[in-house]
Amino acid sequence: MQSTIPVKDAVTLRSKVYDGDVEAIVRMHGEVYAEEYGFNEEFEQYVTGPLAAFSKSPTDRERLWIAERGGKIVGCIAIVTAEPSVAQLRWFLVRPEARRSGLGWRLMKEAITFSRRRKYKTIRLWTVSLLTAAAHLYTKVGFRLVEKIPGHKWGVDVVEERYEVQL
Repeated sequence: MQSTIPVKDAVTLRSKVYDGDVEAIVRMHGEVYAEEYGFNEEFEQYVTGPLAAFSKSPTDRERLWIAERGGKIVGCIAIVTAEPSVAQLRWFLVRPEARRSGLGWRLMKEAITFSRRRKYKTIRLWTVSLLTAAAHLYTKVGFRLVEKIPGHKWGVDVVEERYEVQL
């Protein structure tokens, strides 16, 4: 089912995945995270496998939203099934040039509304502590931090964080 929802500044959201979308989303993740946080090429590999698998066999309880402006992907978010009653929020990213427009909020609300309609009881997500703006949005919509794991990934020291919200 495709949906196109107008968003501020002529950004549209769609949930149909077209040829080239997975590669563009992976590239966007690689570019943004390398520039903003110093992540190396291993991060793109981390995104590629699960995103490619998801795009080949989504279910009616899973969805990827792609935000476009002027034919360019400027953001995305997905809900995938982690457990029968638990959704996992994945691949949430808004390009720097599309930030501060309400797009991140809109993507998050779409994902939460979808999860409620699909009868999930919980949404979880994994992030890293470096992403403070994203963490602010997560807590603003009701997520709470439930776990922290320090480590070294993607060429940098990180503290992985797990957030959850009860629906």
